[in-house]
Amino acid sequence: MCGSGSDSGRRVPNQNSPLVLLEHTSVTMKLWLLCTLALLWLELQNGVCQQVKHKKEAGENRIRPGRKRVKTRYPKVKEKEAESKGQSILTQVLDKGRFLRLGETLSLNPGKTLELRCKGTKIGWAFPSYLDTFNDNRLSIKQHDRYSQLILTSPSAADTGEYSCWVMLCDGSECEKDADTTSKTYIYFTDKEELFVPSAIHFEIIYLRPDKPATVPCRVTNPKIKVSMHKEVPPEEIPIDGKQILYNPTKGFIIQNPSPEHKGAYYCKANSTTKTTPQISTKYQLLYVEVPSGPPFATIEASSNTVSGGDIFNLTCTVLGEPEMNVSFSWRYPGQGQRPVIIHDSWRLINRGVGHTTRISQSVMIVDDAETIDFGKYICSTKNKHGETSVATSVKSDQ
Repeated sequence: MCGSGSDSGRRVPNQNSPLVLLEHTSVTMKLWLLCTLALLWLELQNGVCQQVKHKKEAGENRIRPGRKRVKTRYPKVKEKEAESKGQSILTQVLDKGRFLRLGETLSLNPGKTLELRCKGTKIGWAFPSYLDTFNDNRLSIKQHDRYSQLILTSPSAADTGEYSCWVMLCDGSECEKDADTTSKTYIYFTDKEELFVPSAIHFEIIYLRPDKPATVPCRVTNPKIKVSMHKEVPPEEIPIDGKQILYNPTKGFIIQNPSPEHKGAYYCKANSTTKTTPQISTKYQLLYVEVPSGPPFATIEASSNTVSGGDIFNLTCTVLGEPEMNVSFSWRYPGQGQRPVIIHDSWRLINRGVGHTTRISQSVMIVDDAETIDFGKYICSTKNKHGETSVATSVKSDQ
């Protein structure tokens, strides 16, 4: 009505009023918030770009010009070097095509066929010696394209022992053992009735030497069996201290530093967890020897170095050595191949000094009805695994 026609009835607020100030403040906060979000977004983008850049730099050595991916190459390693050191190539074949890689020892029940395999195109084997000595037909070995197979049927406690195999390196027809590939395991055929590994020898001689350990081979069919060693005279149990004398179930009692006081007759006793009566082993006679190892120490002697025609004379070649060391003899003499002679070889054990045992080996040549052709030099050659020695003497006519 009065005074309102010029502004069409609309009221214009004052610029300094509280409402205008509030609206201005709200717009300012919105602008600040938008700026803050924009800056945050830019920072995030820069961080992602840097990560992508680092990934590209890390992969630059695998990218060649033209954007082609290059497969990383590694130097070739020999098959032998690729296998972990000490890994066994010997396995046992189980039921249903399963295999067991063998370690140091294995315990099995007797009676069930044993099948072993050794990886390689040319394999050598070793097993308890009596299987080879008696040509046991329970044992068979067959070489396949990639492995060798050993089968032992009806195994018993007597088959307890070490089984091993190795790769053979061949150059044409000549082959040699590759010792670096040898794998071995000691197999126990546990038998409640046979606590000791059976032996065809009921009295065994063990030689004691001052320069190396001696072993009394009381081996058992189960590593858990308790074993003791006893001396017959005077009757006593030998203390096992683990240092001077120790026990290994795969070998027996080991005397580290033998001396004359260890000689005598011994036996071992095994105690079972299922039986009250212990078992007694083979008896062992321990003999102390003090003979140096080496080529034969030989001497030769003639019954007479001067003979007459028609006489009988002989020549004796003697070797003193280690008790179990075999010695072979050969002769060269005048009239060889023209005159008949008699040659007799023999050996026996003798005691030298207090408790020292030595083997004396002899070859005796007998010449009957001497003739002129029999006069001259007689040479005796002796040989053992360490070498060869020759000795000589002459026989002349007394006229």
